[in-house]
Amino acid sequence: MKTLLKSEELIQFLGAIYLFSRLSFAWWWFPALILVPDLSMIGYAINPAVGAVFYNIVHHKGLGIVIGLLGLMTGNQELMLAGIILFAHSSMDRMLGYGLKYSDSFKHTSLESL
Repeated sequence: MKTLLKSEELIQFLGAIYLFSRLSFAWWWFPALILVPDLSMIGYAINPAVGAVFYNIVHHKGLGIVIGLLGLMTGNQELMLAGIILFAHSSMDRMLGYGLKYSDSFKHTSLESL
């Protein structure tokens, strides 16, 4: 099951790369921005519960989809880019085994038992 789920995330990540390629940004923007969502870990400086909330909001794929669709509806390529990066980053994280976080510890994730 673990391999199947990771392959699903890989396909989603590749799909995000394809969507990025349809935008009018230079190729280097993708690798330059792909780790920016990890800035949400700053909440862990307060405590694990706050950190988990910040992290989970930013790493929820639905947020990337909503922002990307908002950009598509308004014709705003910057919003489309933000949505694609958020979605791609979340897929990449899950592909690498990093899931959404529980409030007790950064290492206690939704993918722990897989």
